Amino acid sequence: MPATAKSTAKPTALNARDLAAELGLTSWQLRLARADGMIPKADLDGRWSPELVRSCAERVPDVLAAYGDRPPIGAVRAAALLSTRAGIDVERADVETLVTRGVLQVIGNYRGKPLYLRHDLEELDDATVVEVVTARKGVLHDTVDGHGAARVLGWPKAVFDLIAARSGLTADQLGRYPLDRVRALAADPELSEQARQKAHAAALAKARRDENRHEETLRDWLQRCAAYLDRVTERPPDATQVARTLRALTTARRQAAEPPP
Repeated sequence: MPATAKSTAKPTALNARDLAAELGLTSWQLRLARADGMIPKADLDGRWSPELVRSCAERVPDVLAAYGDRPPIGAVRAAALLSTRAGIDVERADVETLVTRGVLQVIGNYRGKPLYLRHDLEELDDATVVEVVTARKGVLHDTVDGHGAARVLGWPKAVFDLIAARSGLTADQLGRYPLDRVRALAADPELSEQARQKAHAAALAKARRDENRHEETLRDWLQRCAAYLDRVTERPPDATQVARTLRALTTARRQAAEPPP
């Protein structure tokens, strides 16, 4: 029998999506690495040659060390994370002040808005965060409004309002609460457990609403596809948002299936 011929197919150049898959990186890790020059620019008309792909693979450990495996977040979520960590109501302006002080780095941008790495935020000195917030708040440094209290506790605002009412915590004439009493809510195991349960219920309800909304969007698109296939209409449906809606539906279903904390 004749010997089986060996494959002579040459390795092909990769686009950005295939390069990320080849390197085992997420799209955001690759994007940041390219922006920082850790991954070199494509050398073949927007694609990476096999030789350059091998060179990129050698840099993957450095990319993972630099950015971690958790996607960066914007200023609002960064402020929420710092609020819970430092026990004070951090706002977007405080995050920007930390950047101007040189203790926090903007790692990238999404739609023109700065992004921050979670491990950079988690490594910030709490005392520095408190100092920045206290300077902004001035004489109001020892009080928080309802939204600030919710950020400090890491609870949804509606959950804080409910727990505060049940625990007898009332606001002053400016609608502000004593910061020390807000912190005390987090130290109460029973109240914290109530908050966790109610926050999970609220998140579950939102996930189910999102799931239903995305399902209806896709069903409507499929109906318009069928109408086009059956020549009921001569205009095909727009497919530009389908992939995004499918991803959003997958996320909503995963969140709806998450067990209680």
